[in-house]
Amino acid sequence: MQQRIDAEQVRKVAKLARLALSDAEIEEFTGQLGAILGYVEKMNELDTAEVEPLAHCLPIRNVFRTDDVRESLGTEKTLANAPDRDGSFFKVPKILEDSSA
Repeated sequence: MQQRIDAEQVRKVAKLARLALSDAEIEEFTGQLGAILGYVEKMNELDTAEVEPLAHCLPIRNVFRTDDVRESLGTEKTLANAPDRDGSFFKVPKILEDSSA
């Protein structure tokens, strides 16, 4: 059961992604997405009953460092390269308007 993607579906996805696509791009992506879905449909024909799910194709394990408790940098060292500060705080430009007034 193969579903074809059409230009209207591409337009809808582009709108949801806030992408402005030209008619030529919509036509191009319709063909490309249709080919991708066709490939996925072909993979669905494979018998995977005996295949275990994998998180990764290689036998790797967590490569993160251990979470050791260490002494913090301290306020002065942390703020040493701050472009602007207010006492022991970073000072940043205001980005939201105050609507409570």
